[in-house]
Amino acid sequence: MKIRPYIISGLALLLVPAPPAREQQSLSIEQTAQGTKPAAELVDSFDGLGAALFSGPAPPRNPSDNSLAVGPDHILQTVNSQLVVFTKKGKRFDTTGKVVYGPVATNTAFAGLGGPCEARANGDAVVRYDQLASRWLIVMPIFRRLQVGAKGDLDAPGELAHPGEAAQPGNPAPFGPPPPLPPTAPRGQGPPASVPAATGSYAICYAVSTTSDPLGPYYRYAFERPLFPDYPRPAVWPDGYYTATSTGDDVIQKHVCVVDRVRMLNGLPATEQCVVIDGVNFLNTADVDGAEAPPVGAPNIIIAAGGTQLKNDLGDDAVVAWSLHVDWNDPSKTKISEPERITVAPYNYLCGGQLTNCVTQPGTDRKLDAQGDKIMPRMVYRRIGQRESIVAVHSVDTVARGGGVRWYEFRLDTQRAPRLYQQGTYAPDGFYRWMASPAMDRFGNIGIGYSFGGTPHFPGQRFASRLATDPPGQLTMRESTLVEGEASQSTTIRWEDYTQTAIDPSDDCTMWYVGDYLKKDATSYSTRIGAFRMPGCGGRQRR
Repeated sequence: MKIRPYIISGLALLLVPAPPAREQQSLSIEQTAQGTKPAAELVDSFDGLGAALFSGPAPPRNPSDNSLAVGPDHILQTVNSQLVVFTKKGKRFDTTGKVVYGPVATNTAFAGLGGPCEARANGDAVVRYDQLASRWLIVMPIFRRLQVGAKGDLDAPGELAHPGEAAQPGNPAPFGPPPPLPPTAPRGQGPPASVPAATGSYAICYAVSTTSDPLGPYYRYAFERPLFPDYPRPAVWPDGYYTATSTGDDVIQKHVCVVDRVRMLNGLPATEQCVVIDGVNFLNTADVDGAEAPPVGAPNIIIAAGGTQLKNDLGDDAVVAWSLHVDWNDPSKTKISEPERITVAPYNYLCGGQLTNCVTQPGTDRKLDAQGDKIMPRMVYRRIGQRESIVAVHSVDTVARGGGVRWYEFRLDTQRAPRLYQQGTYAPDGFYRWMASPAMDRFGNIGIGYSFGGTPHFPGQRFASRLATDPPGQLTMRESTLVEGEASQSTTIRWEDYTQTAIDPSDDCTMWYVGDYLKKDATSYSTRIGAFRMPGCGGRQRR
């Protein structure tokens, strides 16, 4: 498989041939019954942003685009264009889930910076807690085209850095006061139709905290993006923050852009390097769980599901992987590998892909979208001694004609290539489990949160897990319920777009998870945040 590099607006473009024909459904790895071990313990649970907690005159719009980050004493959540900070029980607070800041518009994180990051409260903001540095990261795209000054005119913080130029962070500053709320741009549909397609550029904004306190100062950066930066999925890696994005739903073109993490952590001017890959599915970059970093100089791993929805190729028997090495001293030496197809059990996209619908609900003909064409965020990396694992999930059709969570653990070989170690499809009945997010704790235990539904069940949130010593390919612990849905979503097919896990840095084994549900008689979603622990979390691993 050949890769041909091109240069477009300072971005390297890669053309990837379509994958070969695939088999249909695989029965061999489908788990058709729940595990027999006790469920993971639900140790905390509370409502986050949504119908009862929001900023402005109305609840946040759909889809929620849930994102969650957990630090030593706080929980930071974003839902679409809003942000809130909660307490976390521990050394500093005696309770979890109390609001200490917000809700506010996400661009409050850029107040005082100037430029479009301060001016525009955009959706799709995503948060991470960088355990390697004990810092918070907020990433916010700008979906409306902007008129950008000539290259070399970058004079002040907040002005967009052109490709190859360093963004100026200015002085670090805390949140707020909140800027006024402008009209919100639509997400997930490509550039707004009211703006000429050939006019101006987009942008992406980064805020990196100076300490482990999310209410303290942040260094803020603004970068021009010639291509629409939809569906951002940032990942922590030692040499950079790797953020995968998409040009739009009607274009088979994806990107990975990397910002200089080391310089950002020190508040120095920093650059962003981007690679564009054409003809592939949504990309996910490996996101570090835990405080044990990958080896020095290790490239980041990128994985995408096979198939191509826009070509009506709705499944595959492989996933596609790349490795990306960034050279900050000489960008001409930045290199992405040729794509490698990793054979897995055959799968078909749940609902036939994204912006379709098949998840049934009681009391309505409205069915929900499953985003079945993509590996879901986060794709987690965990190093335990000399062993390096990557865990990925996506939503697939099942033999029982419901929806299941396909999950993989890959392990890196001596050449740092991912090799399939185990895989499974969690489908213990004929209902729908979809839009999952995984985590791996310091013992190597795997937990996966996901939406659950299908008539007669209202859509809600559940969690299943396994111990590192359990038989491969099985989620051996019984399903935990984070929240039962109490109503159907009848206004739109869009459901969440993604959920998210986060590992608690205080013990490196508590797994936090957030997803949507509707309260009884509600017309707008609520979000539920919960924390799960496996046996032995906080002490020695029990078998």
